[in-house]
Amino acid sequence: MMPQANADGLWLVIPTYNEAENIVPLLSAILQTLPKAHLLVVDDASPDGTAERVAAMQRHFERVHLLRRTGKLGYATAIVTGLEFALRQGATIVGHMDADFSHDPKSLPALLHALRRGADIAIGSRYVAGGGVVGWSLFRRILSRGANFLVRAALNLPVKDSTSGFRLYRREALQRLALHRLRVEGYGFLFLSTALAVWNGLKVVEVPIVFADRKRGKSKLSRRIIAEAALALVKVWLWRRTGRWWGKPLWGGRDEGRQTGDGKWDEGQGTREREG
Repeated sequence: MMPQANADGLWLVIPTYNEAENIVPLLSAILQTLPKAHLLVVDDASPDGTAERVAAMQRHFERVHLLRRTGKLGYATAIVTGLEFALRQGATIVGHMDADFSHDPKSLPALLHALRRGADIAIGSRYVAGGGVVGWSLFRRILSRGANFLVRAALNLPVKDSTSGFRLYRREALQRLALHRLRVEGYGFLFLSTALAVWNGLKVVEVPIVFADRKRGKSKLSRRIIAEAALALVKVWLWRRTGRWWGKPLWGGRDEGRQTGDGKWDEGQGTREREG
């Protein structure tokens, strides 16, 4: 039996856009599993009132936090903005997960346990023994497995689920990666952050999870996101073979890329402006 998870110092970043139906039940489920975790919702000006529901919940739960951004600025910048804010608050473990219940909060203790046993990064993986997917079409299964196979082969990675958005980082590992340098969105951001971790010698452990397709709300997956990720993979593959970038580089220096969008940090009854 796995020991009870200790969530002291844990901050979870949850990017949202039009997740009003899911967000309060999800936050409640996470707090039921890990009462000491800090939950940071980064909302991209959702027109369905997602941020307002989180703000209402803040009045009763001091560990729920909200960062409002001025528009739909993208998944990757939402993640980076949240991770960097958590680090500034003194987080020792930082992670991110989806807002639609595709990532089961009950899997969080297993991810935490992997870090406690020495992992630098714990990834909730669909494609290791014990993992799986529920509710996907055959096309979506083939697309996801095929993408991960190509990433693994092209970039010579040992990780079987490089596109998983359910993961935890040790503070030191996250600081070493400097993910603000990445200039790519969506799946590209996820597999590139995984690749950088492996290439930097960090210990990446995959923890089996069962990914359940969303039951409420609309999927954010689009042809544009898929095409961008495919192009990013080709560019990184060429860079590894030639040492040169084809077009614009996908990451910059450690001091580049910190402008992740303006937002408002809402804490309890007070609100103060924050540069993202």
